[in-house]
Amino acid sequence: MDKPDVILSLLPARLKQARQAQGLSLEAVAKLSGVSRSMVSQIERGESSPTVSTLWNLTRALQVDFAGLLEDQPGSQIEVLRAQEVPTIENRGAGCTIRILSPPEDAGHHEVYELRFAEGGVLDPAPHARGTQENLTVIEGALTVVSGEAMDRLDTGETARYAADVPHSLRADGLARAFLVVKGG
Repeated sequence: MDKPDVILSLLPARLKQARQAQGLSLEAVAKLSGVSRSMVSQIERGESSPTVSTLWNLTRALQVDFAGLLEDQPGSQIEVLRAQEVPTIENRGAGCTIRILSPPEDAGHHEVYELRFAEGGVLDPAPHARGTQENLTVIEGALTVVSGEAMDRLDTGETARYAADVPHSLRADGLARAFLVVKGG
């Protein structure tokens, strides 16, 4: 059975569980969602597949996560990206490879990167949105951090927190590796 079929087979039971967990009757869900009582009942019995709009109305009425409701096994999955599958960026400076470790939906909020610098490598990104901060931990080697007018050198094991909504950059003296967490403003 392919994934869409699995999701559709689990949906009726998940909707019913969500309704019962809220202590709501079919009639109450119908009133809260604007979906008829008979349609709610048919969906819960697996006799009717809801449209996206109907499903959206039901999940809002039941106060459950739309996406979570559609996962195969909510809360019991491990998403793994093998080393060769991790997306990279290589055009934000010279001699610096950026491995994107956070999921795409976190972009602009809480991003995690592994930075790998060649000798003399530089990361020179444009300033981020107002209020954005970066937390940098050097795992190997040493990096010079510039944020606005401030500059400091970090050695292995040291961490710096600095504004990233101003001109900022990282420069490696030799080979270096670091983890960078970008928190949106």
